[in-house]
Amino acid sequence: MARSSRDVDSNGVLIVDDHPLFRHGLRRLIEEEAGLHVVAEASTGYQAMQEAYTHRPALALVDVQLTGVTGINVVRALKDEYPRMPAIVLSADLDDDLILTAVQAGAAAFVTKDVAPELLLDTIQRILQGERPIDVLIVSRPALARRLLLELRAVAPGDRASAPLAPGLLPLSPREMEVLDCVAQGLSNKEIANTLYITEQTVKNHITAVYKKLHVQDRVQALTCAVRRGWVQIGSARSTAV
Repeated sequence: MARSSRDVDSNGVLIVDDHPLFRHGLRRLIEEEAGLHVVAEASTGYQAMQEAYTHRPALALVDVQLTGVTGINVVRALKDEYPRMPAIVLSADLDDDLILTAVQAGAAAFVTKDVAPELLLDTIQRILQGERPIDVLIVSRPALARRLLLELRAVAPGDRASAPLAPGLLPLSPREMEVLDCVAQGLSNKEIANTLYITEQTVKNHITAVYKKLHVQDRVQALTCAVRRGWVQIGSARSTAV
């Protein structure tokens, strides 16, 4: 059962990595450059769960390779207990298999350990603002996006690739279709705003409306629904309007 989020430390970060030197460097970067504070460090999955329970951080950064348990399993356990706590998976490689399992575990972002500090800080800020950079990463890698869609379709009941709209499923407005089309091209909220000459907040409002109408919770689910109905194609320059 998920625990209450009433005591979440809105500026608190949990670092989970079994290399002390890396944790130290990451702590310094986060505290000196991001205006956040590291509430705890952990080197194992068990310690991570204990520290999350004690400190209720707003965000967790988890190394994919931990002693005794994978970071993916830690992320999955954290999401089960604290659904509102986003997690960033840290990896030595940008591997499609790892990215896919990170998505399935509920990670908000997937970042390589050699990423530029400013890009990591930007990812952290975007997540704390409610974005999921991992969705943009997925749709920017067409082969991986197609693989994810195939896996989602495999576990879905029946083949709904050409299914009609379900009862209560509202058609999207032309502007919402434009936004969804940009999402299919792998654009971030800021890039969508620049492309459509609207504000970033307006983009967020349209995406929220799309989620509501399609009864989904994130970009990947929205694209899964749209691709199945032939509305968009991953990586396409222009998709079919409803």
